[in-house]
Amino acid sequence: MSRLGLFCSVAALALAMPALADPITPKAGSLPSPAEAFPTEPGSDYYLANYDAYEKYLKTLAAQSDRMKLIDIGKSAEGRTMWTAVVSSPANLAKLDRYQEIARRLAKAEGVSEAEAKTLAAEGRAIVWIDAGLHATETVTTQSQIHVLYRMLTGEDAETKRILDETIVLFGHDNPDGLQLVADWYMRNKDPKDREFRTIPRLYQKYVGHDNNRDSFMSQMPETTAVNRVLFREWYPQIIFNQHQTGPAGMVVFVPPFRDPFNYNYNPIVMTELQEVGASMHSRLVSEQKGGSGMRSAAPYSTWHNGMVRSVAYFHNSIGLLTEIIGGPTPEKIPLIPDYQLARNDEPLPIAPQEWHLKDSLEYQNSLDRAVMDYAARNRERLLMNIWRMGDQAIARGKRDSWTITPNDVEAAKDAAKGKTAEGGEVYFRGPPPIDSGLYKSVLNDPAKRDPRGYVLPPMQRDMPTTIAFLNALLKTGVDVEQASAPFTAGGKRYPAGSYVVKTAQAYRPHVLDMFEPQDHPHDLEYPGGPPKAPYDITGYTLAYQMGVQFDRILDGFDGAFTRVTADQLAPPPGRVLGSGTAGYVVGHETNNSFILTNRLLKAGVPVSWLNETTKAGGVTFAPGALWIPATPQAAAIIAQSAPLGVDAYRVSRAPAGAKTALKPVRVGLVDRYGGVMPAGWTRWLLEQYEFPFEVVYPQTLDAGNLKANYDVLLFADGTVPVERGGAYPGGYRNSMPKPADIPADYRAWLGEVSKDKSVPAIDAFAKAGGTVITVGSANALASMLSPAVQPALVTKKPDGTVTALDHKQFYIPGSILAAKVDPTKPLAYGMAPKVDLFFDESQSFVPTAGLTPVVTYDSATPLRSGWAVGQEKLNGTVAVASVDLGQGKLFAMGPEVTQRAQPYASFKLLFNGILYGPASTSAQ
Repeated sequence: MSRLGLFCSVAALALAMPALADPITPKAGSLPSPAEAFPTEPGSDYYLANYDAYEKYLKTLAAQSDRMKLIDIGKSAEGRTMWTAVVSSPANLAKLDRYQEIARRLAKAEGVSEAEAKTLAAEGRAIVWIDAGLHATETVTTQSQIHVLYRMLTGEDAETKRILDETIVLFGHDNPDGLQLVADWYMRNKDPKDREFRTIPRLYQKYVGHDNNRDSFMSQMPETTAVNRVLFREWYPQIIFNQHQTGPAGMVVFVPPFRDPFNYNYNPIVMTELQEVGASMHSRLVSEQKGGSGMRSAAPYSTWHNGMVRSVAYFHNSIGLLTEIIGGPTPEKIPLIPDYQLARNDEPLPIAPQEWHLKDSLEYQNSLDRAVMDYAARNRERLLMNIWRMGDQAIARGKRDSWTITPNDVEAAKDAAKGKTAEGGEVYFRGPPPIDSGLYKSVLNDPAKRDPRGYVLPPMQRDMPTTIAFLNALLKTGVDVEQASAPFTAGGKRYPAGSYVVKTAQAYRPHVLDMFEPQDHPHDLEYPGGPPKAPYDITGYTLAYQMGVQFDRILDGFDGAFTRVTADQLAPPPGRVLGSGTAGYVVGHETNNSFILTNRLLKAGVPVSWLNETTKAGGVTFAPGALWIPATPQAAAIIAQSAPLGVDAYRVSRAPAGAKTALKPVRVGLVDRYGGVMPAGWTRWLLEQYEFPFEVVYPQTLDAGNLKANYDVLLFADGTVPVERGGAYPGGYRNSMPKPADIPADYRAWLGEVSKDKSVPAIDAFAKAGGTVITVGSANALASMLSPAVQPALVTKKPDGTVTALDHKQFYIPGSILAAKVDPTKPLAYGMAPKVDLFFDESQSFVPTAGLTPVVTYDSATPLRSGWAVGQEKLNGTVAVASVDLGQGKLFAMGPEVTQRAQPYASFKLLFNGILYGPASTSAQ
């Protein structure tokens, strides 16, 4: 199946979708209600309105209401317009530019005194973002927004008018493509009882599906970029309400506050305000006798990870809200869970078991939205002042010595206190004993461990285009970035003009620290002496580490001839053609963008080789792996046209001596499964960005055999190979397949799983005939089936001889960054530095064995760089990434997630080199 087949038009899914009726013309002075404007009222059983219908209704409302303005915030991955409805009083809508400017000045805080802030807060309006549709199968949010909008535009009650007068509410839609796909799929069956969306054939965001809510600090997807622009560069809302489902079993909805831990970088005001809003939401539900709301322990949500829509808000001094509600177009039942019938702090009003309908959820969602808007209206000036206070405090902290105390610091203080007697008053409550207060300054405020005043990124980077991509991620989230126009000194070091500077004396200081500094997640246990308590999502993600950016932490104040970057996006310095030789070109392997150039040359039939030995050209020494491109007019044209990639080419007078690996165009098969696997989707996006040709392959194609006739490389991303529960390889994705008769015929060829009895023999034959197999993450279960040399290291042997992954009390690394040693003389690691930071999420490592060639290894008992690790010493001496010969072919086993969410640019080369090297090495035999 080609990738074009994977992305069939959503229209093709609407096999029996009822035609959308034109909105009924309302009576004079009235707006069409949802019941009038749609063929069936949204919120009815067995009906979902799609994005086409939603968009049409938005345009109707905007054309006829003086309380609403419709703005286009960008295009989705499939090209749909992302609309945001701006709702407020007519008087406020007439002054939107002024209120946006007030919100910007207060949020950024720069140059705004307290007196001026009070004046601006008195004049300004609270801005609230309430979204829908981020996760498209969570259908309550989109259908409820239709009703909430109509009620806000037609309501004449005192509360509605107060909200309109005191606030500006942005009703956004995060995922138009997903709503269209899911609604059309649900409505395809004429019999309502046959309608479902559990079996949608692909991810509901073209590339990343559910992970569109893990992209917020990176902004890789167009939808994320558009939303971040609204939140942190244009409107600066004080409240960001990100709506989800489904709620906890036996309840209706999870509403903040959240469980610990919270991240140590952001201002605590945002947490106390979050609790205020959460209390208002719960109180509204309880007062309306809407039971079944839970908080804190009712769900696993914390506020640690920066990558989500509601959590990135905290690092920008905004209140981030998340609700998770039950419901959907197909009625369901609230089950009886006896423990949840006992009222408690975290569930103040239990709900009886009952049948539940989508319209019930819509009424709850309306109450929650109204509670948030009413809180903002009643606390308008305080919200505006507090976002200024947080920004002002961040700027002040960035200009003086300050410390962020983390769990490691606390443990250091405890260790320093051992054997010492504390002086202090009487202890009235049970709790940890006091220690010597002098340790506060010497340990917790150790001058050597103070927070940086800023970061300097010199222009001489190993991979400048990737450094630019990192800076662009900061810019997309509203961070202030500067560039030096003249040399300057900072931290006793001289830096050249062109260096980039990111100071911490800015309103979004929490986000800056979170992107540069390691995360130090607490050692969180289910109970004292018990197993680790799983975090919500991951624990370590420092972006500068993942992207391999070279930077210096500057602890003391510094300044220079710095100019604020005003462009939306930076571009890397254009690639240059240097030297005057006529034999050909030498290009370094250090930049990821060199793969784009390579793929363009190979596509055009231009010869390209890797130089297997160190080479000198133009006074520059090139490490093994540099590209050799013989001079031809076509090569010269492609290199010139590729200057925007930022890759330099050195013209030389004769071909470099020594061994070369001749590359060839490759045919890549990217394995996926019905419904879509998110890591495969992220990998698909990466392959497109770096211009690798590929096709999506499903298990039935694998099982049919004769794979070498169509593919040179088979790529198995994390989650594409079923793993045995309790086996050696944790993780993976286990979604059941639909019956062929339950889905359209066009998608039946996508069904199936990679199996030991059918798929593995075909893949083995492919490799032994000269094919390359690449396995990543949990897909290394396949690697162990293909070769006895691939033996998992982090296992316990059971009495029957089989192995199981280590118990979490022995070893647990839930999404963290680890340091590893690289052998850059190996083709799989060409272009890499001798050390790399790898993303590791309950991954496996390998035993050094005969037949297994280590490429990346863990060479320390303390490899943790950012996040949380239990038993990290067990990694020491094991292999992270390895190469294995399989007949005439190659197996590249990559234990950690080297392409995790398209964030670890520093480890992309392992995958990209593998794609090119395997076929090149086998063709040379």
